[in-house]
Amino acid sequence: MPKINSDTLWDVAAAEVHCRENRIDEEDAEEDAHFLTQRTVFFMGSKAGGKTTILLRFLDRDEAAKPTLALEYTFGRRARGHNTPKDIAHLWELGGGISLSDLVQIPITADNVSSLSVVLALDLSKPNALWETMERLLGSARSQVEKACAVLQKTGESRSGKQRVPRILHKDYPDRELISPFPVPLLIIGSKFDIFQDFDSEKRKVICKTLRFLAHFYGASLIFTSSKSEATMSKSRSFVNQLAFGTERPKSISTDPSKPLAVPAGSDSLSQIGPPVSSEVDIGSLHAKNPLDLWKKVFEKVFPPENTKERKELKDPAKDPQYSETLIDSIRAQKDQELEQYKREQAKSWKSLALDP
Repeated sequence: MPKINSDTLWDVAAAEVHCRENRIDEEDAEEDAHFLTQRTVFFMGSKAGGKTTILLRFLDRDEAAKPTLALEYTFGRRARGHNTPKDIAHLWELGGGISLSDLVQIPITADNVSSLSVVLALDLSKPNALWETMERLLGSARSQVEKACAVLQKTGESRSGKQRVPRILHKDYPDRELISPFPVPLLIIGSKFDIFQDFDSEKRKVICKTLRFLAHFYGASLIFTSSKSEATMSKSRSFVNQLAFGTERPKSISTDPSKPLAVPAGSDSLSQIGPPVSSEVDIGSLHAKNPLDLWKKVFEKVFPPENTKERKELKDPAKDPQYSETLIDSIRAQKDQELEQYKREQAKSWKSLALDP
């Protein structure tokens, strides 16, 4: 009987382990090919700013956009290959602009924050409301994302296979140490470019440079769109596709203020954007705490924010004129009158009660 030395035994053991590992890797690859991916994309932005139109175009639905009532949900599906389950994109849309920002707690949760992306649509035709809309909505979303992350850390749930939250930019990202990236992937869309392109050239430059700075500061992609331009709507669909299904992100870049901007995240820099220069503002006279504050002060000098005291924010969508329904509103008014009458009668009955001493 041939003698088996220890080296031979080790060789046999190593070969067996290698064989098992290969078999496991093949099984894992087959399992991954049939694994269902689910992502969440949260749309928010200016009131009547074109969010629904962008969403419908992404879903390839040929239907007229209707005003979003508070918060709406839909979904999209996409097959990665033949005989494979379709990936699912959960799509949330917040209506009402900044007035309903408290509702961000519904679509942003600890369950989905690791696969969440945000789309911020800003109405280019209303620049006086642009900065406040951006600031309020991104602030609310960031706060809710941080709360969801805190829950994940407490429960110690594994995030294997999902994106890191808050996300960390790679070491070669331009101006990495000078910016404050949004904690989840962010896409900023400037809508109604068809109206914006008729603005004075100096004002267009201020808006373009400011939005480029904001997108770079938050580590976001930036694109301009118009519902009247198939080319820009197609590009917006490609960017949303990347967030919803992980497809390849468009790489083309456009920074010309006279054309629709297209700036993928990581392709811009502070040196390329330049300082917040405006012929209407003396930057030396401004007192800013940081670069973001400086850009805000310059922008609001050119486009003074709307008077927040005069603007009425409707917390109850039922009182918003854009959601009016003649028949329903008349019935509601009648019921309100009946309720007031009932309350008056009850008040009288209580006053007429003779209480025993």
